[in-house]
Amino acid sequence: MQNMFPAEKSISEILAKRESKGALRKLYVTDKGIDFCSNDYLGFARSKVLMEMINHRMSELNASNGSGGSRLLAGNSKYAEELEMFLAQIYSSPAVLVFNSGYDANVGLFSSLPVRGDTIIYDELIHASIHDGIRLSRADSFPFKHNDVAHLEERLQKAKGNVYVAIESVYSMDGDTAPLKELVELCEKHSAQCIVDEAHATGVFGLGLVQQMNLQNKTYACVHTFGKAMGCHGAMVIGSTALKQYLVNYARSFIYTTSLPLHSLVSIECAYKLLQKSAEAVTQLNDNIVHFQGKINDNDGWIDSNSAIQSLVVPGNENVRRLALAIQAQDMDVRPIMSPTVAEGKERIRVCLHAYNTHKEIDTLLDVIKQELKK
Repeated sequence: MQNMFPAEKSISEILAKRESKGALRKLYVTDKGIDFCSNDYLGFARSKVLMEMINHRMSELNASNGSGGSRLLAGNSKYAEELEMFLAQIYSSPAVLVFNSGYDANVGLFSSLPVRGDTIIYDELIHASIHDGIRLSRADSFPFKHNDVAHLEERLQKAKGNVYVAIESVYSMDGDTAPLKELVELCEKHSAQCIVDEAHATGVFGLGLVQQMNLQNKTYACVHTFGKAMGCHGAMVIGSTALKQYLVNYARSFIYTTSLPLHSLVSIECAYKLLQKSAEAVTQLNDNIVHFQGKINDNDGWIDSNSAIQSLVVPGNENVRRLALAIQAQDMDVRPIMSPTVAEGKERIRVCLHAYNTHKEIDTLLDVIKQELKK
C-alpha cells in the first residue's frame, strides 16, 4: 500500500543523502568490551557502593514512582528543595536550580536569560545544547575563536546590552581546558557575565575547574551535569537567588516538563556524598591520564588534553569508522565521532579514560591504534 504521507518521501530523501556521505547516525546495543567510550569517568555509574547508598536512602523515604508533574505544579517536594540547598552549600553558592538534564539546563538558561538588545559571545566549540538555547534567544550572538582570549576581547569591545560569554571548562570533543582565569578576568574587565559549562570537569577536577581555581565569585553562572562523572542523571545551574527565581519564571525547559522523580534526586545527593570519599578514584583517573599522555605522540594527530577525554583526529567519516571497527574487533569499546557532529576534516576517535581502566588496557589500546594507523 502506497504511503499517504508526503513527509515520508522528503525525510527518506534527506536520510539517503546523509547516508551517502557516510554520516547517518544509528542506534545499536552491543557490548564492545573494555570501556574507552562512556563518560563514567570515576566509575560511579557502575558503582555498587553508590547503588547501595541510593537503595538505603530510598528505603528511608516514602517514595512514589514518579514526581507527578512539573515543579510549579505537583512535582515539587521538600526533598528537591533540600537537595538544592545541599548543593548550594557544597559549592558555596547563593542558589542552585536542578534541571532534568544538561541539555535542558543550557537550553533554559540561554533561551531565557539574554533578551533582545543583549549580546551572547560564545566559544566556537561550545556544546550543541548551548547553540540551541542561543537560537531560541532574541539576543545578538557571535562566536569567538576557540580559547582565543584576544579574539574574545575584540568581540567584547563591540558588544551591546547585557553581555553573556559562554564557555566550557573542559570541551567535550577536544578534551582541552579553557584558559579560565584569563577569560573570567576579561569578562570582569568588560562587565560581561561569564557562564561556564562544567559538564566534563565535574568530579574529574574536584567539584569543577571554576571551584578548583577559586573563580566562583567571578562567574555569573555555572552548569553542572550529573550524568557523567557523577554517574546518575540531571543537571543544575549555580548562581544568584535572583537568577534562580528568574529561571523558575522564564526557563521553559524547567517550567513545562515533569520534574525528576525522587530516585533521581536521591541519586544526585548520594553521588556527591560518595565524591567526598572518592579521592582514590580521582587519583587513579589522573594517573591514567598521565600514563596515557606519556605513551602518545601529539604529532600522530592527538589533540593536546589533560582531561579524561583524549581525541585522535582521523579525517573522513569512512576512515574514522574503519579505525573504530578495527579497535572494537580487539575487544575495546571506542566510537568514531563523525561529521556533522564535528566539522568535516576533524573526525576523530574519542577516547574516554576512567578510574577503572588499567595501564595494561591503555597500552593495548594504543598499540592497536598504532598498528592500524600503519596499515
